Amino acid sequence: MSSELPPPFYPERRRSRAVRVGSTGIGGENPVRVQSMLTCDTMDTEACVRDSIALADVGCEIVRITAPTVKDARNLEPIRDALRARGCNVPLVADIHFKPEAALESAKWVEKVRVNPGNYADSKKFAVREYTDGQYAEEIERIREKFAPLVKLCQERGVSMRIGTNHGSLSDRIMNRYGDTPLGMVESALEFARIAREMNYHDFVFSMKASNPKVMIAAYRLLVSRLAAEGPDWNYPIHLGVTEAGDGEDGRIKSAVGIGSLLADGIGDTIRVSLTEDSVHEIPVAKELVALFAGNCEGWTGGEKLSFDPFSYTRRASAKLTINGIPLGSDEVPRVVVTRKHFDAVAHKLSALGDFQPELVYEDLPIVEIDPRNASEVAELNARPQACLVTVKDGLDLPVIAAFRLLAAKVEARHPILLKDSLDPRPDPQAPFVRTLLAASARLGSLLCDGIGDAILLRTEDAPGQTLRLSYNILQAVGARIFKTDYVACPSCGRTLFNLQETTARIKAVTQHLKGVKIAIMGCIVNGPGEMADADFGYVGGAPGKVNLYVGKKAVKFNIPEAEAVDRLVDLIKEHGRWVEAKEKAEA
Repeated sequence: MSSELPPPFYPERRRSRAVRVGSTGIGGENPVRVQSMLTCDTMDTEACVRDSIALADVGCEIVRITAPTVKDARNLEPIRDALRARGCNVPLVADIHFKPEAALESAKWVEKVRVNPGNYADSKKFAVREYTDGQYAEEIERIREKFAPLVKLCQERGVSMRIGTNHGSLSDRIMNRYGDTPLGMVESALEFARIAREMNYHDFVFSMKASNPKVMIAAYRLLVSRLAAEGPDWNYPIHLGVTEAGDGEDGRIKSAVGIGSLLADGIGDTIRVSLTEDSVHEIPVAKELVALFAGNCEGWTGGEKLSFDPFSYTRRASAKLTINGIPLGSDEVPRVVVTRKHFDAVAHKLSALGDFQPELVYEDLPIVEIDPRNASEVAELNARPQACLVTVKDGLDLPVIAAFRLLAAKVEARHPILLKDSLDPRPDPQAPFVRTLLAASARLGSLLCDGIGDAILLRTEDAPGQTLRLSYNILQAVGARIFKTDYVACPSCGRTLFNLQETTARIKAVTQHLKGVKIAIMGCIVNGPGEMADADFGYVGGAPGKVNLYVGKKAVKFNIPEAEAVDRLVDLIKEHGRWVEAKEKAEA
């Protein structure tokens, strides 16, 4: 596939057409816009107004509100009117799933409508069937009948649209032809875009959201490459987001890996960080990512040939080395390297660090450091008969991502690579931790998602404990090294059927010792089964006060009272042989 498409990396921010959302422009010469979504009930007008103003006050430029029914959609009018009466002109977006009639009502009152191609005209049944070309064409005509009225109304009213594909809610039609893949995500969106273009409607943006950063990155890369191949007038803006990222440090890391790495490649015109927290906490994270990476194309390698397929993850095939008793490279998990200064600071308490162990000390490594632009240094390394650990020299005038992509392209694959989050060995003690977290996560995470890297060295954080925790959490976020329970937790919204923050905290409290178990916590069914595709167990809102429990994609327990649901989830994990007692309980 990669040989047929333009490479999805840009020397400067990808040039897109401008799309208006009310008075706010997305794409074109506009800055990367920051947006978020309300978590309150859409029928609670005062709460929606209050929370929209709170978001605008902290820098949110576009506010999205769910409209699950026509009744909710009608209530967007008093919400909009109350906001304008209070002097808040933030543009509003209606979030639509399943209900074309709700979309038509919403388009009367808001500046933008988000539709999900996977469920706008389809209900997911997980049906397995083969579609002939004729049957597939009939399906497209059925979609056209549902979608064309919304396009016409938006065209008449000057309302823009987001064609927002979610990995977790692809239609049965797409799943059966393309599978649960980035290609399926892209094709799902292009089907709707072609209908809009045939009606001469172009005021739309695309998104390709997934909870798995590797899938999300591959889908966006494939999308922009497909758009470039279609022609210069397919230059629609791109909305970036990692859906169901979770909360706390893990949610911020996962968001930085997905959003930050794409911004660093020049892709993205508006972003939403999705945290299982109050929406106002998303905005500082989003603004920091924009400040760090928007317009700073750290992944550009000057058009050099890549060592990896940007559309499909494969780990670089290095040789296995043993260094100071630690196996590294080949099929070994990426190792965590620390500086001598950091190691000495924690050496007296290694047993108390648990899983966050320093494995190798940078200054003790038999490592070759080169400038990947220096042909003689590269040739000398590749002439060595034995594989050796290699990294990029400090102090080079190269961005981190580009430097290591060049290194991977120039040196033979047998040489394992040590990644660094910075080519400046001096941490800035004044840098806020969130900036260090986001920058390191995006840079190291981007390379790991490219399949590059056999060990990582994080040096921009001054505190040794935080350095170790962040290193391991980045490896966990990209799926390179699973050392703890993994959670997929959606951000709250007006569709949510229980308190996501409280429920997530309760589930974590009893399951966080289950190393390697992946648990999805979903507020409603919209992305539930699909986004839980690679989760072991799922906890999904089924009705007010009721929870459905899943094993993989399959619902196995229905309508459990919320008060009992966490205990029943534990029982389900036990039934499937994945439960172990927490260490402290076992010792007691």
